[in-house]
Formats: sequence, structure tokens, C-alpha cells
Amino acid sequence: MKKNLTLFAFTLGIAFINPFSSVLAQIPIPQPIEAPPATPETPPASLPPLQKVDIDTVCTPQNCLGWDEQLWGQQGDKQALLTAIDNSLRYLESNRAIAAYQTYPITEITLDRVRRSLVRFREVVISSQSAAELQAAVRREFVFYQSIGNDNKGTVKFTAYYEPVYTASRVRTSVYKYPLYRLPKDFQKWPKPHPKRIDLEGKNGLLGNKSRLKGLEILWFSNRLEPYMIHIQGSAQIRLTNGQRTSVGYAGGTDYPWTSIGKELAKDGKLPISGLTMPKLISYFRQNPRQLSNYLPRWERFVFFAETNGRPATGSLLIPVTAERSIATDKDIMPPGALALIVNSFPYPNSSGKLESRLVNRFVLDQDTGSAIKGPGRVDYFLGSGQLAGDRAGISGGNGLLFYLLLKE
Repeated sequence: MKKNLTLFAFTLGIAFINPFSSVLAQIPIPQPIEAPPATPETPPASLPPLQKVDIDTVCTPQNCLGWDEQLWGQQGDKQALLTAIDNSLRYLESNRAIAAYQTYPITEITLDRVRRSLVRFREVVISSQSAAELQAAVRREFVFYQSIGNDNKGTVKFTAYYEPVYTASRVRTSVYKYPLYRLPKDFQKWPKPHPKRIDLEGKNGLLGNKSRLKGLEILWFSNRLEPYMIHIQGSAQIRLTNGQRTSVGYAGGTDYPWTSIGKELAKDGKLPISGLTMPKLISYFRQNPRQLSNYLPRWERFVFFAETNGRPATGSLLIPVTAERSIATDKDIMPPGALALIVNSFPYPNSSGKLESRLVNRFVLDQDTGSAIKGPGRVDYFLGSGQLAGDRAGISGGNGLLFYLLLKE
């Protein structure tokens, strides 16, 4: 799915909220969560991406690793965590997982150890009756490997992504005229450099019959931002104009790096980079719709899709991703499908419906990746599907910590 990812800290271009939703006018959106000063995207020295750590050295009286209180209480989501674990275990049985771990750079992190760690952790989750009991079992049986982060000191930049829900038509009309395309059958034979976005859809997104993609349209949208955001997120749930439902998922993409339109707007002085949230970005394009033709083509990469007929959001490991329990990282250096723990602040609705920051100390599964998620200092956190997930993803960010958990040898 994260061929895709959301990045509002402007690396990825984040979770767009449905541009035509009235919810933005009804639910107050806070300012972006304050984060520590930015750190380099690439560590200054070449070190293994994960380092074994003594968790007592990173615990404080206010926050000690493995205190996942979200698993208990009225809103407990233990089943979501178990589902995510089962999805990873299914991946680890695949030939793709075998191939991935044959070349994994940290020799003590093997497919067998990752699998055994998940099996045992699942047993511990089921048997534990409190956050304290789970934390004690984890500290007793597991060892922690910390990401070196952006600075070789563990600083990891977090963003969040989500699966949008949009309305679309199966046929082009005067209203629904912006297409989403399927992967060309001969795509693997396309010479490089690939055509750029502007070459495939035109400056205004309406190249139509003049495009080499003519006849590959899957769905048509009423607003150009919507298919563009699906390109970023990598999947979407679709409400069809005939009342039916379907979904689309990533099928391939041209070979170009990520470009953030938020960053481009700030560079041109259209919006201040300080305090720039997704609602502000959407508001700008509502007031200046002609600017879409100027800014959207600046991301030269073009993404293709397949209809998935209502299937849940699926990550790069070809297994479903689970809201609040799946992350995306750089799969060249992080162990695919493995158990991890993240520490960072994310926005949650309070009793009055406003979004406010809350510290998360949460067990997750590493099940996705993305073109903007590179290096040991980047994590994208999956927040689920729909409007609220999009609102939250649009203001998520900050610097936090990332650990992987493996059974002691």
C-alpha cells in the first residue's frame, strides 16, 4: 500500500482529507503537533540500522517500553493486534518472506527467529490481563533492537497514512471526468526514463484520448485531487454512483522519486511551511483551483491500480494492514513482518470531538513500505480508512522512537 505513503511532514505529502467533506467545517482541527528540531534524513555514519539495547537505559518513570495500555479498557483493541500478528505469520510462510530474509543484513535477525517471536508474543498477549503483566513478560522474554534513526541516536521521524473513501463513476460523464488507470500489460517493457506524470495525463489531468493510457481507465472522479491522493495513499475504498461499493489497490508505478506539493507551495511562497496542515492545503486549492495544474504535475511519478472488489487496505507484503497496528518502513533495512514498538504522539478525538495529541507506546507489525519511506529514521503509521483517519493523518508528525522485539536467544 505504501508505494503510497502519507507524509504530511512533507516528505510524503500526506493524508489528504476528502476535499468535498463538510466535516472540516464542523470539527475543529488543531495546529500540527510540536516536534523536536528536524534531524538529517540520512545518518551521518554507516552503522547497522538496528542496535540491541538495554531497555532499562531508555525507560523513564513516565514512560517505559511495552506499556501498551490501549490493549485494555473500554476501547481496548487486543483483537486488532492479534489480527495483525496473524497476517504477519501468514506472510512469513510465503516464498517472498524466505527470499527477503535470505539477504537481510543483520545476521541474528532471521526469518525463524521473527516467526518464533510472533508466535510467543501472541501467546503472551492472550494470557496477559493488564498492561503491566504484558510489559513484564515482554521484558523477561524479549530483547529490544532500536533503530538508529536519522542521527545515529534513535531519532525517528513519524508520519501517518490512511485509506480514503471516495465516490466515483465507472463511466466518464461531464461531472466524473478525472480517471484512475490500470497497469498497462506491457509496462515492464517500457523504456527508462519512464514518461512523466504530465506526459501521461496532461497538465490539467484531462489528456484523455491523446494519452497512451487511453482505454485503461478503471474509474472516474469528480475532482482531480481524489485520484491524485489515491496515488499517494496507494489504495482507496470506492462508493460507486450506482450505489455499489468496490476498492482499488496499488499495481505499479513509474520510476520517479517523491515530490511533496506542500513543500512546493511553501517554496513558492504560496503558504507558510510553519503550521501548514492538510486542511489549509485543501483550502488553498479550493480557493485557487487553477493551481492544481501547476502543482500536481510536479510529482513526476505516476501510479497504476487494480480493482480489488472491496478488499481491505493491503500493504507491500501483500497482506492486509490493520488500523493503529501496522507501520511502513524501508524494507531494504527493516525486518519485514516483524514485531515492533513505536513511541510517538498522534492526534485522537477527545470527548468533544476535537483532535488532541496523545502519546502512543504501542506494539505494531512492520507490514508496509513506500517510495518516501527511506532510511532507518522514517516510519509511516497506518490510521485506518475514512474521514476521521484522514483528519488525523493530515496533522500527524513528530520525532519518536522505533524498536523491534525478538525472543532472547
